[in-house]
Amino acid sequence: MIRRRSLLAAAPALAVAGSFAARPALASGGTIHIGYQKYGTLLLLKAAGTLDKTLAPLGFTVAWSEFLSGPPLLEALNAGAIDLGIVGETPPVFAQAAGTPFVYVAADPPAPKGEGIVLPAGSAIRSVVELRGKRVITTKGSNANYLLVAALAKAGLRPHDVDIGYLAPPDAFAAFRTGGVDAWCCWDPLFAAAEMTGGRLLTDATGIAPNHQFFLARDAFAKAHAPVVHAVLAAIAATEKTVQANPGAAAAAIGPATGIPLPVLKIALPRMGYGVGPMTPAIFAEQQQIADTFYKLGLIPKRIVVTEKAWQS
Repeated sequence: MIRRRSLLAAAPALAVAGSFAARPALASGGTIHIGYQKYGTLLLLKAAGTLDKTLAPLGFTVAWSEFLSGPPLLEALNAGAIDLGIVGETPPVFAQAAGTPFVYVAADPPAPKGEGIVLPAGSAIRSVVELRGKRVITTKGSNANYLLVAALAKAGLRPHDVDIGYLAPPDAFAAFRTGGVDAWCCWDPLFAAAEMTGGRLLTDATGIAPNHQFFLARDAFAKAHAPVVHAVLAAIAATEKTVQANPGAAAAAIGPATGIPLPVLKIALPRMGYGVGPMTPAIFAEQQQIADTFYKLGLIPKRIVVTEKAWQS
């Protein structure tokens, strides 16, 4: 059985890893403040406990801050409370439109099976087009927000054809479990948890959205401390390689610390994208499509050019 309280608390071809080899220090030491979500690559790196040792030759230590989802993480980056963090595809689009000072420093490969639209047990809905007029929830500004918009468009629907509700992950999970909604668009590990607790998959993101994870840095920090950013990315690459080789061991290692049930992690971890690499023109093109979609829908106030946030390392 999945403990509801624990689960609510937990809510939440690229270049080779050698591209991120640590470089000689160019600036004096200090602390890098890293924002992570209670799931994903940075959580796995934190759990490994090796980053301080990696950064020691550069004179840096690490301080970690946990966030429920990407949008509040980027609010913290905008405020200067963190220097680097991990988010899905959509939060950077909203953040750029709002003037947040960040740069894209790396990306994980696509993981389209790691997010999807799930239905309550017993739902009669069999296709996305049948969501017309139904109550569907997601988290505003999240990667799942874009998946919902894109899935509706693929089915010939617009957002106003559906009664969309925006809820934070814990509230969304509670609403889904109590049967107060017709569908929930979410991401792992909540996606896996919904499936395990009786939810039925309507569609995942395959053929609809790539579902990248992006590593973003505060632009001033990335400019001043590029060697530190490269060292962190090299450590991420090593951690991802280890987890990909044995996701079961990784699940056992982080399960007790996160409160995420092991069965959920064992489903979710293999669905992550492993093999962190630099941003590429193809990835930026996918991000531009997301940005243009949200602009056309009036969800961001102006058109943005995502390559303006490319890191010049």
